[in-house]
Amino acid sequence: MRLYALLAVGIMLVSGCSFAGDDPSDIIPAAVQPEAQTVHYDERLGKYVPAVDLYTVGVINPDMSFKEGESLESNVHTRWAEERLGIRIRYLWTLPGSSEIYANKLRLELAKGNMPDIVTTRDREVIQELIDSGQFREAGSLFQRYASPAWKAAMDEEPAVWNSLERDGQQYAIPILDYEYNSDPVLWIRADWLKKLKLPVPETLDELETVMDAFANGDPDGNGLKDTFGLSVSFRNGASTWMGDASWIFGAFGTVPEQWNTLPDGTLQYGSVMPAAGQALALMKSWVDKGYLSKDNAWQDEEGAAALFTSGKAGIIAGPFWMRGWPLTKLADLDPEAVIQAVPLPSGPDGRVQRRGLLPVNGAILINKKMEHPEIFFTYQNYLFDYYATSSGEFANGLAKGYDWTEQDGETVTDPALLPQGGIRVESYTLTFDGARIPSRVIKEIPQDIAPVLLSQLDASLQDQFTGPPTRTMRTSWELLQKLEQKTFEQIIFGDLSVSEFPAFVTKWSQYGGEQVTREVGEWYLAQP
Repeated sequence: MRLYALLAVGIMLVSGCSFAGDDPSDIIPAAVQPEAQTVHYDERLGKYVPAVDLYTVGVINPDMSFKEGESLESNVHTRWAEERLGIRIRYLWTLPGSSEIYANKLRLELAKGNMPDIVTTRDREVIQELIDSGQFREAGSLFQRYASPAWKAAMDEEPAVWNSLERDGQQYAIPILDYEYNSDPVLWIRADWLKKLKLPVPETLDELETVMDAFANGDPDGNGLKDTFGLSVSFRNGASTWMGDASWIFGAFGTVPEQWNTLPDGTLQYGSVMPAAGQALALMKSWVDKGYLSKDNAWQDEEGAAALFTSGKAGIIAGPFWMRGWPLTKLADLDPEAVIQAVPLPSGPDGRVQRRGLLPVNGAILINKKMEHPEIFFTYQNYLFDYYATSSGEFANGLAKGYDWTEQDGETVTDPALLPQGGIRVESYTLTFDGARIPSRVIKEIPQDIAPVLLSQLDASLQDQFTGPPTRTMRTSWELLQKLEQKTFEQIIFGDLSVSEFPAFVTKWSQYGGEQVTREVGEWYLAQP
């Protein structure tokens, strides 16, 4: 109840609502329940006639932008869906904020049974909770029945994306596909600071320390103050994350944290309890002590860590190749003279380079048991896979002219500088956040100057080897183990806890359920074909 109360207050603040009573649900509008509807798909027109309703829910993320008069509920994409496909995308509710706020709102409405036709989320824990609620349909057979050949072919590129969504051999959600290597970090560095301080691009951790020392103590911004840091990391949500990532620091010593890695003997071990993790913690602690890292990184989320970089107060940050488009462009707005360069990750003491790698999946789609016509959603998503994912037909240039592309002198233009508001990412309005993606087409999406950097270290990309649903002990103990890990790592790096306490943490982790989880994960791994 305390969580729900805090959530309710947050919703009140962001929406301008006030309490109508003691129950937090008083400030949340009651969901409009979908009514039964007649469904007729006109093959000749390629749309539903009359138009049908598809109910969902959504969050307005910080990377979303809208033309004046548009919103998540009503925009160029929702108009397109109704006009082209005869599908009215209707929202039971939307809210602004982070993925965490959205996740908690989903939990609140799940408890009430107020679920729409379609729920999409990136949050792995929430996906498991939604599946376990029993409110959603078995989806694997629906996918086989209704998905287009293009969508099925894309899914076949990496069948393991289904594994975590299975229960007793059936699949209760549909993976939202992503590009390969879309979350793998590269190192983003202030090349103008390197030039000013006459330093080369660092290729090893030792060389990186030299650069960070200069960035922290050499007044790279020229303001006469000691107010800059060498590196910005995000630690609020753990060491291995999508922006402000620190997995590569651990990887330089031979482990990737927060995932299951393969040992030389072929068994799996959780990366955060391997001895190499203790070495990485010791190094990061020394960086904080030397002023290379801000102590604020302990509580900063991914966007907070990026803000330290884009505000000109940190010279290095690790993150995916697409960061150049957002949020790194904010630095150029602040300082037009700033030069940002993508460089390979530095190697560790033994020349090792390892980094966080993920399956090409970015969430899941769940279909409500109460949805009488799930084929409506497949009509929508099939079209995006058939045309947007393949950049063909009406989506050869983008999703919407005047938003993410335009024409000048008869030529297609996608340069953000020539588009309204610097280009509007219409794919963020789609039900699956990114429109539709075929994993292997990532090569066509990576900017030419960044591709060699990212692809030069493909062998360093290590994926989590446990892709199944939560094990029996995970369901009861994993949250506690994650909190123990997060708190211990924070206290060692940013606090007063000695790195000599790392072995004690490993012992506690094993005693509190980690040993049994490791056994169960190993059994799952051995059972895989």
